[in-house]
Amino acid sequence: MTPSVTASPSLLNSRLSPAALLRALLEPLVIQAALLISVWWNDEMFSAPYLVLGIITFFLTYPGHLPLGAGLRPLARDVIVEWLGVAAILLFLGYATRYASDFPREVLILWAWLAPLLLWVAYAMVPLVLPTLLALEGGPSRAVVVGAGPLGRRLGQQFLDSAFLGVKLVGYFEDRGPERLGELPPASSPILGNIASIGEFVKTQGIDLVYITLPMGLQPRSLDILAQLRDTTASIYFAPDIFLLDLIQARMDTINGIPVVAACESPFFGVNGLIKRISDILLGLLILILIAPVMLVVAMLVKRSSAGPVLFKQRRYGLDGREILVYKFRTMRVAEDGDVIRQATRDDERVTRIGRVLRRTSLDELPQFINVLQGRMSIVGPRPHAVAHNEEYRKRIKGYMVRHKVKPGITGWAQVNGFRGETDKLEKMESRIEHDLEYLRNWSLRLDLAIILRTVWLVLRDSKAY
Repeated sequence: MTPSVTASPSLLNSRLSPAALLRALLEPLVIQAALLISVWWNDEMFSAPYLVLGIITFFLTYPGHLPLGAGLRPLARDVIVEWLGVAAILLFLGYATRYASDFPREVLILWAWLAPLLLWVAYAMVPLVLPTLLALEGGPSRAVVVGAGPLGRRLGQQFLDSAFLGVKLVGYFEDRGPERLGELPPASSPILGNIASIGEFVKTQGIDLVYITLPMGLQPRSLDILAQLRDTTASIYFAPDIFLLDLIQARMDTINGIPVVAACESPFFGVNGLIKRISDILLGLLILILIAPVMLVVAMLVKRSSAGPVLFKQRRYGLDGREILVYKFRTMRVAEDGDVIRQATRDDERVTRIGRVLRRTSLDELPQFINVLQGRMSIVGPRPHAVAHNEEYRKRIKGYMVRHKVKPGITGWAQVNGFRGETDKLEKMESRIEHDLEYLRNWSLRLDLAIILRTVWLVLRDSKAY
């Protein structure tokens, strides 16, 4: 699975412009404004519960997006669908924590109607406001791209599709002909000439930005381009072809002024790590309180089902590939944790009668919320595999160990997409790993909450675990 240029949005959004700020903040701020209006209209005081509600909603909707280019009717549909998703998460949290009753029904009903209405109006006004914001930056910057290969075309398409970037793509410079390029850029952004002519074009045509997308192996050619552009005022950016690789949370950084590119990084770097840990603790405590009676009943049933301990402790790989002990309710008559472990299969004779029910409904995983509070696991993340399975698959699947750059989870993106239970074929495990890596690339708190809600729904109807 090869990510596109959009897999590293910081490459395009590094300029802190009014248009970029509008894109990021419009949705969360409009929803906050709708909440304030709803509270004021009902003569309520904006107390601490409303503040907490506002903070949670801000995290769920930041950063926002600008659905440009759609008609008013499709825009209304998109706004309603997105708002229903946010509202569903808030309702789940409200009733699970029993704090929903702290808010007057009149305030919540007005907010539920007002928020999507104001969002629809705000999005409809964006095309009218955006030219003014771009004018504050001096108007759209004129840009050319050096290299019309796959990376250059994808980069150019971002400029064509994303008006908020404030970049007008003039065209490409390329030495290769159609027989080597294959697919050509669209007519709206033609090939302007060969690379040797770029300096004169940039100087005479008022080009503001030059993006170089040549392969890293062509360093002498890149140096020639820089020499040509030395007599211009254009800003020059390199979009190296490392972004055609399988990157995980790619980002730019510096070490005492030396630029470095992170090709494989944990999504929980810095503030994101703190947010992830806080959400794990709060949700973990809440869920443990809610499921404590269920765990007590399950423990009694496991104890009566067969001889052996209630909890099964198995060695797994955790963060950075370090071994951890993971808790589960015992579902088998054996407790395998050696160098060779046979995965459970359908009608496996080792599984107890109550164990089949626990595995099918995932109730055997409930003690792992204790692992979450211990800091060994997260609620959402790549599912931990037995150490023996890790040692097998790390040699057979490219990028397998990258999934260990984060803590393992009780549930994950792979599980809610159907890759749960036995992996009797290598292709099944490869698909599971692809989804784990996709989660690492695209993590957000909103994605975590969506996975939790989908897990609750799926375990009631999924029959892939045994």
